[in-house]
Formats: sequence, C-alpha cells, structure tokens
Amino acid sequence: MASHKLTTKEYLLPFILITSLFFLWGIAHGMVDTLNKHFQQILHLTKSQSGMIQFALYMAYFTMALPAGYFMRRFGYRKGIIFGLTLFAAGALLIASTTSFESFWLFLIFLFVLGCGLATLETAANPYTTKLGPKESAEQRINFSQSFNGLAWVLGPLIGLFIYGNQGVAPGEKLASLVLPYTIIGLVVLSVAVLFLLTPLPEIKEEENNFDRSEGSPDLEAFHKKPLIRQRHFVLGVIAQFCYVAAQTGIFSYLINFVTDTNQTPHFDLKYGPYFLSIGFALFMIGRMSGSYLMGFMKPTRLLAIYALMCCVLLPIVSAGLGWLSLIALYGVFFFMSIMFPTIFALGIKDLGPQTKKASSFLVMSIVGGAIFPPLMGLIADVHTMSVGFFAPIPFFVYILFYAIRGHKVKYE
Repeated sequence: MASHKLTTKEYLLPFILITSLFFLWGIAHGMVDTLNKHFQQILHLTKSQSGMIQFALYMAYFTMALPAGYFMRRFGYRKGIIFGLTLFAAGALLIASTTSFESFWLFLIFLFVLGCGLATLETAANPYTTKLGPKESAEQRINFSQSFNGLAWVLGPLIGLFIYGNQGVAPGEKLASLVLPYTIIGLVVLSVAVLFLLTPLPEIKEEENNFDRSEGSPDLEAFHKKPLIRQRHFVLGVIAQFCYVAAQTGIFSYLINFVTDTNQTPHFDLKYGPYFLSIGFALFMIGRMSGSYLMGFMKPTRLLAIYALMCCVLLPIVSAGLGWLSLIALYGVFFFMSIMFPTIFALGIKDLGPQTKKASSFLVMSIVGGAIFPPLMGLIADVHTMSVGFFAPIPFFVYILFYAIRGHKVKYE
C-alpha cells in the first residue's frame, strides 16, 4: 500500500487547530476516568453507582449529537465548534462553582452539560479532520489527530493525583479539590473558543469530494440519495462504535479498581491508582501514534482486525486473575484499543458525501454505549470480583472484528 500525504499546505493551519480540540476533550475524559474510585471513597458509593459518572457524560453524547449535527448543517463546522467549546467551558465552571454542596447528582448534571459540549466538538471535529487532506489518508489523518487525544488522556490521571491528594474531610470540603482543575479547564476552553472566533476556517462542502468518474465506477449520485438506514457500512459502523465506546469506557473506568481493590493481585495503595491509569493511557497514545504511522503502509481495516482480535485474546487473561500477567494483559488491551474509535468513525462516514454531517451525528450518538455499559460492568464486579467484570467487554470486540473484516465494505449498488 502506497504512502499518502497526511494533509496539504492549504489545510495545515485548520488541521493544527482542529487537532488541538482532540487534546482538550482528552483532558476532560482522562480526569473523569479517575473519579470513579475517588467518589466511591469520599461519598461511599458502590462501583455500579460510581458508574453513573460515565452514564452522565456519555448520555450527553446521545442527547446532543443530533442537535449538534443539525446546528452544523445549518451554520457550518466553525460555528459548531465555537458552540461546543462554550458548552464545554460552562459545564467545567459550573462543576467548579458548586463543589461546596457535596452533591453527587449536582455534579452529574453539570458533567452532562460539559458532555454536551464534548459531543458537539466530536460531531464537528471528527468528520472535519477526515476532509482536511487527501481522501486516501482520511483514516490515517483522524488517527493522528486522535493521538493528541491520547496524550491528553495521559495527563488527565496526573491531574487526578492532585484531586486524590487534596481531598478534605470537613463539611463542604470533600469535593474542594475539583475546584482548581475544573476552573483552569473552563478558562482555557473559553480562550480557545475566542481563538476560533477570530480565526477563519475553510467550510468544506462534502458534495465537493473528488470521486472516480471513470466508466465502470459506481453511480455516486444515486448512492448519495440512498437514506442512511440503507447504507450498510454506516449502520454497521454505528453498532461498531457503540460496542467500542462501551468496552473502552468500562475498561478505562475500572482500571484503578483493578489495581487497588483488596481482593485483587497485585494490590496497590489507592493513592497510586492514577499513576497506573496514566501508564495505560500512555500505551493508548503510543498505539494511536504508531497506528497512524502503520496506516501509511497497511490497510486500516486489516490493522483494525488484528487489534480487535488481540483484545479478544487478552481480556480472558485479564479476567483469569493471574497477577502481574493479568495486569500486563490489561495494558495490552489499552494499546490495541487505541486506533478503534477514529478508524471506525472514518470507515462509517466513508463516501457519504452530503450526508456526512448527519451520519457523524449518529456515530457520535452511538457513544451512548459508554453511558450504559460501565454501571453494568460495575454491577458484575460488585456481585463477583473486578477481574470477572473484565469478561464483559469481550463480545464487543468480537463484533468489531467482524466489522473490520466484512462490515465496513461500502455497497454502492
């Protein structure tokens, strides 16, 4: 497979700006994934109850994806990005300003607002990135941008160390350690929104994609008129994205429980939990960066299939309770999950032309898998052990393997 240019000179600045958004929402997600064990400790929640943190965040994706897609079809990518940044900042600042109430439900409400901002940004940035360069390198380009999302996920748990190390015990101070990080995030995001307000971005029309018009090529005009529900690769891609985010969120959310619960081996002190999560996210980032490079020489679908198969092989080892071997296998899952979200996204919207924005909304909507699965995985862990809980994501990776081998193929007839 020949190597293709990542982007062009014309699109370099927009590509850099859009890639910065991936970093911002990665910080938010990385912090959220450290909070499950923290809230279990200070607010005396069960694992299934703390899974409501992910439920609130990812339910925002389900709720906001279609309105965000409609907004962008009406006003364009740039205004959609500014709107998403505004919601993101508002949610972060509301969390910071209400910690004295020590209300888990109030935190969830404002986390939902923050999540609506993230959903809007993902609905805009993921498809926009695939358009900022040659069509042949779309999967490679979105994986490169998502690598910075992975880098931010490494930093998120390190911010979590500040939260863990500064929890108060006095009334009104148990959540005080959330104030500084969420205030800084809110102000930084507002600053980025102003930057986008002042910077012109090209508004790319999906209808302008350059397809092969030679004799024997598919009738793309007729293909684009087919409703999305009849676009097989898109429908199966939505299911694949649901499966991936469900599996990813459950695995990310409970790694700290895996290494700190007293019935686990090896077992570590809670204060070291964010370090272990940060290591996992570092492997996740390395996986995305190396995956983006490999896609310059290897078919993205083939790489996706290999990585999905590896997750299916490693998760039973995680669940077997084999001590250090299980922990190493879990880190392997972090690495092999890395390319899945951006690759499935790019495959799902492939060749959809004027329906790309609408299709992107449904793909972001499918992130609701991250809302539904963590409480269920936590319930399994509450009833059995955390190790047993890691059996649950295996069927999701089996489906992703199917999508990589057959489900992604575009049917033009």
